[in-house]
Amino acid sequence: MLITSYNRRAFGDTLIAILGPDQQPQTVSQQGDVVGIFAGDTAIGFNFHHVAQWGVTGLTDGQVFLSESQIASLNAALAAAGFTTKLAADTTPKLVIGKVLKLTPHPDSDHLQVAQVDLGAQQVQIVCGAPNVAAGQTVVAAIPGAMMPNGQLIWPGQLRGVDSYGMLCAARELAIPGAPQRRGILIMPDDLPAGQAFDPTLAEQVVAAQN
Repeated sequence: MLITSYNRRAFGDTLIAILGPDQQPQTVSQQGDVVGIFAGDTAIGFNFHHVAQWGVTGLTDGQVFLSESQIASLNAALAAAGFTTKLAADTTPKLVIGKVLKLTPHPDSDHLQVAQVDLGAQQVQIVCGAPNVAAGQTVVAAIPGAMMPNGQLIWPGQLRGVDSYGMLCAARELAIPGAPQRRGILIMPDDLPAGQAFDPTLAEQVVAAQN
């Protein structure tokens, strides 16, 4: 998995590439403008300082999705610095429309529910604690590989021993203007197809109509 992000104000012209969840202990190896972060022998991330020197330009702040040619340039930079890891491009959206097919109570919680969610190309299981979640809803799902507006990274995991492939999102978690500051997932129009990329402009219209 590859999550890449950019924040020029905070870090300058540095691209951060995350390959896996944070682990301890870690070791750091810097070769010129490339910094590798490792857990044992496994690379869990790289920082590419002055990334424009490799032709990776025009980046906007937040999560960025790199093209095949940009990934090839970064792999050449890794090889030149002596690192053996190769990055793989992933341009598939990570915030997508989902359809809640079924809900069952979590076996070890009185407020969590286990949702079966249609994402178009796949059906996944997501543990959700939102009080307004219900079967039949059209929702926004953050799947593994997503970076939320607050910087939270989404990985496959478990909640109280039950597998969960992402999260169902509230409007405030998606940083939608005017989002209510209370618990509850964002309910989207039913005519949106499962698996479609999340549209923040449409979500803003939905939130405005619900307020």
